[in-house]
Amino acid sequence: MTTSLHWARRRASVARFWRRYRTHRAGVAGLAGLTLLALVAVAAPLLVGSDVQSVTHAPGEALESPSGAFPLGTDRFGRSLLGLLVWGARISLTVGLLAAVLSVAIGTLVGIVAGHYGGWFSTVVMRITDWFLVMPTLVLAIVLATVLSRSVWTVILAIGVTTWPTTARLVRAQTIAVESRPYIERAKALGGGHRHVMTRHVLPNVMPLVLAQTTLGISTAILTEATLAFLGLGDPSVVSWGGMLQDAREAGAVSSGHWWYLAPPGIAVALVALAFTLCGRAVESVLNPRLGVAR
Repeated sequence: MTTSLHWARRRASVARFWRRYRTHRAGVAGLAGLTLLALVAVAAPLLVGSDVQSVTHAPGEALESPSGAFPLGTDRFGRSLLGLLVWGARISLTVGLLAAVLSVAIGTLVGIVAGHYGGWFSTVVMRITDWFLVMPTLVLAIVLATVLSRSVWTVILAIGVTTWPTTARLVRAQTIAVESRPYIERAKALGGGHRHVMTRHVLPNVMPLVLAQTTLGISTAILTEATLAFLGLGDPSVVSWGGMLQDAREAGAVSSGHWWYLAPPGIAVALVALAFTLCGRAVESVLNPRLGVAR
């Protein structure tokens, strides 16, 4: 009975969230775009085939302009840019999602622990957080990506461990606010330990903030991945939108006027980042109506 009541409350909460979310037209538009992109990315092997990445079996000539056979033209190896764009969505979305989850997980852990224990421990942790916060994120990510082996997991790690400070500060502030409430004192008086208070009382109350930060962080992670790949620090064995931009730069697409080589991946990165930002702002507005985010 208790379990069924618990799930009924969760379903009601999700339904209430969706009713509020769908009133944000920009957020709905962003969600629709991301859903379509996710379906395309998942179906990429069926839509374009895995051989689209092969440079030895390229179907066209190098740097062909857009045509009926190749709607977005070809790259310097004769591969279809449309096929590469579809296939690259898999890597860009995967890196963005996993890097954002890693970043928010680190920030949430640091923020809750620092806010819960307080005192000198919180001061030391926050000074370390401030050091990461004032350091250029991209520079730190470049250093990590340079030192470690070049792979997708290296890029995810480099982004995740350099973008967590903002989340940590927000979660710490929310943790302090939550722990000042009377039911936390009651939980401690009834014998609840540190772990019980942090996992059963604090974490559920900061989860809305964590969800909003994750949604907003994905766009930043995708942009950072594209930047690292553009600088030649990505995994050369996989196709990503940033890698496509780096290939275009190496092929001299800017000076030779091959705009179709640069435009598709650049526009894709911008649109996906915008879509995640719209979704994140809508989620933030729903979970915290006092922010007054414009619809």
